[in-house]
Amino acid sequence: MMKWLRRLSVLLVSVVVLVIGAGQIGLLAGKPPEGLGVHDGLLAAPSQTPNSVSSQADRYLGHPRADDARIDPLRYSGDGAAAMARLAGLLRQMERTRIVEERTDYIRVEFQTPILRYTDDAEFWLDPSAGVIQLRSASRIGRSDLGTNRQRIELIRARFTTP
Repeated sequence: MMKWLRRLSVLLVSVVVLVIGAGQIGLLAGKPPEGLGVHDGLLAAPSQTPNSVSSQADRYLGHPRADDARIDPLRYSGDGAAAMARLAGLLRQMERTRIVEERTDYIRVEFQTPILRYTDDAEFWLDPSAGVIQLRSASRIGRSDLGTNRQRIELIRARFTTP
């Protein structure tokens, strides 16, 4: 019995070390999805799995995850370009965050988790007709993100709305 438990312990520790090692060398980062950006006034649809949020989820009629992916856009007052510049500054202050593309009306960022280095893609688009900043955030791989994308966007919202 003790020999079996020892072997099981060694196996479990080995698996953990291998998974962490794979993450540290980038094997769990995934590849950026195609179709990011603004197309006809829309960011990409929410993921088919429960690992994304989108302020435009309602615009994708019949999408199976529209209800649980729904999140409010960022609200701002005053100049939209200034709001986007402020948002970019906030994003630059966040750990493990890389701005991939930045324009006066669009920002795309990559967020990376600390240990396994999973990568999430987020987009922010200044929607002048609605007077808001539309957003989408999604994990590249995996089925569930355990609410990470929603929590991160709400943290950004709190920082963005605090003067």
